[in-house]
Amino acid sequence: MIDSNPATVVVYSGGMDSYTVLHRVLRETPNVHALSFHYGQRHSRELDVARDVCNRLGIEHQVVDITAIHGLIDNSALTDASRAMPDGDYAEDNLTATVVPNRNMILLSLAIAKAVNVGASRVAYGAHGGDHVLYPDCRPAFVEAMNDVAAIANFSPVEIHAPYLRASKSEILADGLAMGLDYGETWTCYEGRELACGRCGSCRERLAAFAAHGVTDPLVYADTSADTQHV
Repeated sequence: MIDSNPATVVVYSGGMDSYTVLHRVLRETPNVHALSFHYGQRHSRELDVARDVCNRLGIEHQVVDITAIHGLIDNSALTDASRAMPDGDYAEDNLTATVVPNRNMILLSLAIAKAVNVGASRVAYGAHGGDHVLYPDCRPAFVEAMNDVAAIANFSPVEIHAPYLRASKSEILADGLAMGLDYGETWTCYEGRELACGRCGSCRERLAAFAAHGVTDPLVYADTSADTQHV
């Protein structure tokens, strides 16, 4: 029997993709548990944004401190603030430094535990097609394998739900705009400064998605030069 109202744990970083996933899941079920992780990332801007959104929506939100594992995953520009953050578009040759070792397997494993603990049948996260070039743990093969494991790792099977697995950032934005979402409630930049940098791969991909739709990004950027707002 298919559960038409599945309780879902949403891995919610506070970024653009997980924000869209969260609202999409909320349209499917009111029984949502938002789960964020502090794993020693170089800034906490996304976590602050995630708290604010969940407070506004009135949904359960848990921030899990797993900084004790930081020394196991600190070989990344996202977890080592002393390393220079690479600029430029998403590509294996210039953004490999942003890969956090085994991140999504770790986070999904903990989210699966949460799901079993609260009786949720799904774990949702924001892997998407634009990440495939760089992040192995956002690719279909990984999601399919994790789905298989999640089905047998506990007495209660859990489905890994990645609704944008084969979608581009532009397609995710299109879905969010159709839902009337305010992307000023998100933080995408790899840097944690007062303004989004506009130069890192994450900012550039986001700006390109807005430009493709002819829509102005509600975030304010430190660098608004024309070459960052490409399509």
